[in-house]
Amino acid sequence: MYLSFTPLLSFAVSVFWMLSITACAAPSSLPASAGFGPHPVLPAPDTSIIPTVKIPPARGWPANIKPQAAPGFQVQAFTKGLDHPRWLYTLPNGDVLVAETNTPQGQSSGNVVKDFFFKAGMKRAGAGGDSADRITLLRDADGDGVAETRSAFLTGLHSPFGMALVGNTLFVANTDAVLQFNWRPGMLRITEPGQKLTDLPALPINHHWTKNIIASQDGQYLFATVGSNSNVGENGIEKEDLRASILQIEIASGRIRQFASGLRNPVGMDWQPDTGALWVVVNERDELGNDLVPDFLTSVQDGGFYGWPWSYFGQNADPRVKPPRPDMVARALVPDYALGAHSAALGLLFYRGQLLPTTYRGGAFITLHGSWNRDPISGYKLIYVPFHAGQPAGLPQDILTGFISKNTEAYGRPVGITVDARGALLVADDVGNTIWRVTPASP
Repeated sequence: MYLSFTPLLSFAVSVFWMLSITACAAPSSLPASAGFGPHPVLPAPDTSIIPTVKIPPARGWPANIKPQAAPGFQVQAFTKGLDHPRWLYTLPNGDVLVAETNTPQGQSSGNVVKDFFFKAGMKRAGAGGDSADRITLLRDADGDGVAETRSAFLTGLHSPFGMALVGNTLFVANTDAVLQFNWRPGMLRITEPGQKLTDLPALPINHHWTKNIIASQDGQYLFATVGSNSNVGENGIEKEDLRASILQIEIASGRIRQFASGLRNPVGMDWQPDTGALWVVVNERDELGNDLVPDFLTSVQDGGFYGWPWSYFGQNADPRVKPPRPDMVARALVPDYALGAHSAALGLLFYRGQLLPTTYRGGAFITLHGSWNRDPISGYKLIYVPFHAGQPAGLPQDILTGFISKNTEAYGRPVGITVDARGALLVADDVGNTIWRVTPASP
């Protein structure tokens, strides 16, 4: 069994990237909101040779400009001057860990020509630099909402991303392995080498390089997200072993099993407080038009299959994937909640804190990193999805916006999200190199 694009389409995509990184097909006729909720609008696939590419160039934040908080909220910088901060984790003593990380060396999509121009596009978007390969510790000891202590907590890593603490063991997901380190409350730096718990799928292609982890509520397992090695299987199904999946890792032994599959690029995970179920946000496939396919938020069933690459948002078959697999399409589960096409949903947090109004407890805060292949652009904001009885209950609310200038330049792009010791939201901004702190507005 194999998967492939037609040779014509593969050639056309390569030529397209050679011609321009700012090319644009016809703009969408639908509002971005049409792609949100449990029943998004799913137009007919657009498989035209020239797909949309619209990349807001990375500018960074000018002096005295910051994101716009929704009514009832305010935002300030928790810390600035980081090196491509992507993911956040709050330790029990209130220290905040931030993964300063970027694309690993040697990553490839399997197409040399496309790689060259794609990397040029990502550099334009602020993601083209070398990886700092570092986890930095931030401490706000005096509680004023600004971190006065910054320490290189772990260095010499390999494109680190997810972090999880179980007891006094800190687990870190590099792009190619999960490592474990001894941790003590209050320590500013770990100098002892980590021990490998298990390998993760990585090179030689490693198309989606970020690997996130979360610990099970009983502390016996880690769950790891591993994105696909292609857009829709064009590099061959044999390159997708244990990819497009959430993996369950037994901490005691390092043994891995596939917990859920058919998830093109799962990233942020959290446990829903009312039900205890695992939820994830997923980036869906590209090059089917401005309005396909919506990224999504969904609960994760053990053994569940969510369609990739044969179908999307349930049993909508992708016409590009050859040979077709109607048996796999028939198995595909429908995600719970769409988050808009190409919005790049990355961070997920169910709020359990006490600082924000009670109406936000149990609901989902989600970072939308922002599109590079939709016209008009989508994402580039922090949203809130209300929940009731453990399920999404209504349209999303914008919490932080203003990441894009009037000239369509990117001041910033939101990625990871956590809650600090006082219940404020912390949001990593990898273009603005800032961690933003969101609190209720002052009276």
